[in-house]
Amino acid sequence: MAYSDRELLARLIECEAGGEGENGMKAVASVVMNRVHATGGEYARVGRGSVRNIIFQPGQFVCASETEGGAYNPQNIYNMRPEAIHYEIADWAIAGNRLPDVAQSLWFYNPFSPKCRSNFPTGVGYWQTRIGDHCFYNPTNAYFST
Repeated sequence: MAYSDRELLARLIECEAGGEGENGMKAVASVVMNRVHATGGEYARVGRGSVRNIIFQPGQFVCASETEGGAYNPQNIYNMRPEAIHYEIADWAIAGNRLPDVAQSLWFYNPFSPKCRSNFPTGVGYWQTRIGDHCFYNPTNAYFST
């Protein structure tokens, strides 16, 4: 099935941050759109301004994968049933809005601990903020060499 960018983003928001409240969902949407509009590095080359390319870039979002480690992943975007809030946040992000605390973050992850690492793996990102269970990272100059 060919989903629109809006539909894909709403499903990803629900899947990745549905339990994180409005700010958590806006933060995830901000990261996706920061990647879509990246001016250099890996996301500029891979994404080429496309929400679809960013969401389906291999190894980026567990929710975009139907299998993980050779097993079926039931928490994937195809199984999501977005509600009005997910579409509203997708529209908000697509319109160019970003959560200020997230700044230019290109990555987020759940550390499953109370503390965020100061750097994203391989030194391409530095810690920006924590929102809910997720840590967010802005790109370093090293990212632009990826």
